[in-house]
Amino acid sequence: MATQAEISAEMAAIERDSRPDEPQPRLAYPPYRSSILRHPTMAPHRVDPEAVELLAPVFGDRDVDPLDADLTVQHDGQPIGERIVVTGRVLDGDGRPVAGQLVEIWQANAAGRYRHQRDQHAAPLDPNFTGTGRCLTGPDGGYRFTTIKPGPYPWLNHHNAWRPAHLHFSLFGTAFTQRLITQLYFPGDPLFALDPIYRSITDQRARDRLVAAYDHDVTRHQWCTGYRWDIVLTGTGRTWTEQGAHP
Repeated sequence: MATQAEISAEMAAIERDSRPDEPQPRLAYPPYRSSILRHPTMAPHRVDPEAVELLAPVFGDRDVDPLDADLTVQHDGQPIGERIVVTGRVLDGDGRPVAGQLVEIWQANAAGRYRHQRDQHAAPLDPNFTGTGRCLTGPDGGYRFTTIKPGPYPWLNHHNAWRPAHLHFSLFGTAFTQRLITQLYFPGDPLFALDPIYRSITDQRARDRLVAAYDHDVTRHQWCTGYRWDIVLTGTGRTWTEQGAHP
């Protein structure tokens, strides 16, 4: 298994040879070991989706409860960790709001563990935290989640590999075939420089668009800290979205 020093040297070599205007990650990024086996090797084959894929899923106000966006009230007790609010707007490439869009998040708990059977690393589960939420964007394209700041967690890409703290975001568009997935990171994380998923995007400006900004106006007195993060769907300032599922 490679060491962190070896992985870091590979990442540095790739960045030295990368173009300055390369906002999307490379599908085959050797420091991210599983991308070598998982990335597409042929051009996409375009087909017309089935009629059902054009019509569903459809979510309305009756399907998504406002409480779905508060991940801290889903159980009898309070979850452990730093309470945060994450808010922002979903925008198109011209800065226009995208209203009525289903936004989902999922995340690890404050100890860096997911409530999932495949996550078996030595960190405690929180009985009062499931780590999933959803909401619909408002007329201004806005979304808002109350949750717990996730912890970093180990993964098996290389020896002593740790993922920066992050939230997974999913946007559904108007049909399942339009689903986009991305990740939100928190400012100042020392693991950014060591993480091959984050650094598979070689354009620093594109990386920066994945990092939320601390916002003191969102922060609430004696209750939570606040972060603001907009998601841009198209254009040169678009938010990076995943080509495949990442940890």
